Parts: sequence; C-alpha cells; structure tokens
Amino acid sequence: MISASKNLSSPVFKIIPVLRRKAERLSCMRLRSLTLACSLTALTLASVAHAAPHRGQTQEAAASSAAAKAPRPDDTIIAVVNSIPLTTRDVDNRGKLFALSTGLPVNDELMQRLRPQIIRQLIDERLRTQEILSRHINTPPEQIAAAIAGIERRNGMPENALRDRLAQDGVSLTTLIDQIRVQIGWVQVLRQELGARGRVSAKEIAQREDALKRQDGRTEYNLSEIFVKVDDPRHAEEELAFTNTVIQELRKGAPFPIVAAQFSQSQTALDGGSMGWVQEDELDPAVIDMIKQMPVGAGAISNPIKVPGGFVIITVNGKRIIGHQPGHVISIRQAFLPFDAELNPEHITPQQQQTLQKAVKIAQTVHSCDEVAAINQQNGERRPSDPGELQLERMNPQMRGLLESLPLNKVSRPLVSTDGIDLIMVCSKKEKNFADRSPSEIADQLMNERVEQTARQLDSDLHRKAMIDMRIKLKGV
Repeated sequence: MISASKNLSSPVFKIIPVLRRKAERLSCMRLRSLTLACSLTALTLASVAHAAPHRGQTQEAAASSAAAKAPRPDDTIIAVVNSIPLTTRDVDNRGKLFALSTGLPVNDELMQRLRPQIIRQLIDERLRTQEILSRHINTPPEQIAAAIAGIERRNGMPENALRDRLAQDGVSLTTLIDQIRVQIGWVQVLRQELGARGRVSAKEIAQREDALKRQDGRTEYNLSEIFVKVDDPRHAEEELAFTNTVIQELRKGAPFPIVAAQFSQSQTALDGGSMGWVQEDELDPAVIDMIKQMPVGAGAISNPIKVPGGFVIITVNGKRIIGHQPGHVISIRQAFLPFDAELNPEHITPQQQQTLQKAVKIAQTVHSCDEVAAINQQNGERRPSDPGELQLERMNPQMRGLLESLPLNKVSRPLVSTDGIDLIMVCSKKEKNFADRSPSEIADQLMNERVEQTARQLDSDLHRKAMIDMRIKLKGV
C-alpha cells in the first residue's frame, strides 16, 4: 500500500489536530497480514536480557530467580497500583500482542527478557488510566469500535474478523481495547495540561522560520528514535540489557516504527518514533557522534546511546543541507482489485483469473485519474485512491523506476500481490525543494517539543504520588 499524510495550511494549530494526525499516520503500519492502529497501541517497554547474575548475588535472589521460572497461575497478582491489581495474565497478553504486531517469533527466553519492562509499561498505563478517570474523561465505546473497524476496513477484513485473528494468536481483544482506551484518553489529558499552550501562534512559527534561515547551509538529519527510560541511573543494567534486546530484534527485521510505537517511552512513539528533521544543536552530543558514523537509510540501527534519563536507539532516515534538498514529487491514483483468497501460483482460482483479465482491460481502456479512483471505490477502496503527495527519492528502487517511467494519465501494468492486483496512474510530477518547511510542519515540531515536555513531567508526577505495591522483585519501580 502506498500512503502519505497531508499537511494542514493554517498557521495556528491546536494540540488535538496535531496528535490526531500522528495517530492517522501510524494507522497504516503493518501487523503481519493486518494493519495495527499503532498510535492507539503505543507500548512503552524496557527489558532485562539474560545477563549473568550480579556479583555478590544472594541465595535468596537466586531462589527468587528459580521461582520465576516455575509455572505460575494466570491470575497471580504481580503488583497493586493505587489499589488496582496487575496480574500475570495482563503481562502475558501484552507479550503476545508484541509478538503479533512485530511478526517475529517470540520464544520463552525472549519473553522472560521482556517481562520486567512489560510490567513497567503496564504500571505506567494503570497510572495514566487512573489520571484519565480522575479528570472524568470518557472514551466512548463507539470511538473504540470505530478504531477497531478502521483496522479491519484498511485490511479488507470482514466485520469482527480482527477478534477472530487475535483469538487465533492467543491474544485477548481486551488487551487491544485497553491500549486504545488509554491512548485516546491520554491525548485528552495532555490537551488539558497544555491549556493555552496547546496552540502554536503565527508569531512562534515565524520566529522558528527566521531561526532556520540563519542556519542555512548547516546539516540536519531525519531521525527516528526508541527511548528507554532509566528510573535509577545507579542501576541501569536491566534497561541497557533490554535496549540491546530491542536492537537485536530490529536487526532481525522487526519494523522500526512498530517497535518504536510499542517500546519507546518518548511521545514520538505516537508517530512511530519519528523525530522529523532536526539540527545538531537540538541533539545530545552522544547522539551526534553516533549519527555521523551511520549510513543514511538501509535499515541501519545504532548501538545503545546513553543520554540524560535513559538510553536511545537511533536510525537515520535522511540527511540534507538546510535550505537545499532538491527532489521530485508526484501525485497518483491507485485501484486495488482484491482476490477472494491468497494467491497460490500453482493453483489459481477462477476469481483470480477473472480479476487479472479485468485488470488488463482497465489498463487498456482507462485514461484519467478520476476513472482510476472510481474503479477503486467500486472495488471497496481497500487501499486509498489518493495516498497524497509522494517523493520519488524515498521510494524503493522498483517502485521509483516504475513511476518515473510511467507517462501521465497512463495506467501501469497490473501489479500482482498475494491478496490482489494494484493499478497505478501518475496524475502529476514536479520538482520541489524538500528543505523548505511548511508552516504546518514547523507548528508540528513546536507542538511535539511542548507535548513531550508536558508528558514527561506529568508521568513523573504520577509516579511520585502513586502507591505501588510490588509483589515481585523489580528494579526501579
């Protein structure tokens, strides 16, 4: 699927549209064969790897470690957060959802490494949920149902199919619903906290534009991050071990945006870890030293970087000179013709043969973008007719080559996948300087900075006031 977000043009923004756009951008992330609304399921994990026991480990600690390996009842209480219990079942369901969302096989050893920080994440969510309730913020069931229906619709799934898919993978639907509820409610909490600061004025945008002009010719980077918070800097072994575990999974192929949405303890998790374009003076010196050694793109993942408050994992999506980044953008329309079953080249169904014949006919007879959009709607619009403005330079080589050579208003050859056939038409092509930031992009960056600061402060306050009764030994809680 090809997708791209559209920017708003107004110079004054409220926090809710900004956060909602983040949620919409994340809604197209892949969850195995289905799409997970990652913005509504952003987890914040950190973990302990299978490190050797600390020097001087007591017999009691060793016995506790052995007990942890023994089978436990699903409803064993792990912690009580302001009188609300957290059970083994809650932790196991979250671990299963992680496995489903990343598409990677998760064995018992890895889950043991994830468990301590899944617990930390769920404690954070309990505290946020209680704050949401204390402010009398209500998430209507219709809003949650709409989010789930949106996942199904974007993947061409019939109604209630998501429930069946989660059940097939041993994941309770309640696990997903709880995440959706807390994420929607937390946005409302941040909106209340920001108050009048939840608006970015035209004057503030102009000041940032002037600052960017003064930096013309300097280097800036498009980065994505996963931030792992360290509660006690004197004992950061667990968090460092977990950071290394995450890096291992990323290097095995786990998608960075989804892992960031689940693991990162920064507000950028709402945007799949994307920090956007940042200059060196906005970054920690340790991060600068690392990114200068890293290649751009190609899935390169940094080693753990120690920064104030924790560890960060970085990937470099782009690099440019401020004020100078020529490129090409196109607008397209696409029509997707779905198959009735997954394609098996050795056993093609009659419906799949008919779909291919239909696609060939469309490619020969359709000559306008409006016609392509109409065909897509007639076939259920399982993929967006208009995915927005696309940058050629950021596409994979195969797709870029196809679209660069495709004349305007001519349908591409049928692009066959396991679930259907795509037909694409290029509607326009133009050159653009991508170093120029629109007012909406600047407003988003300013608001991101404001929201991040507010969220961290509020999370810290909630932990400071909380009564957390841990029933197992867990550092930093």
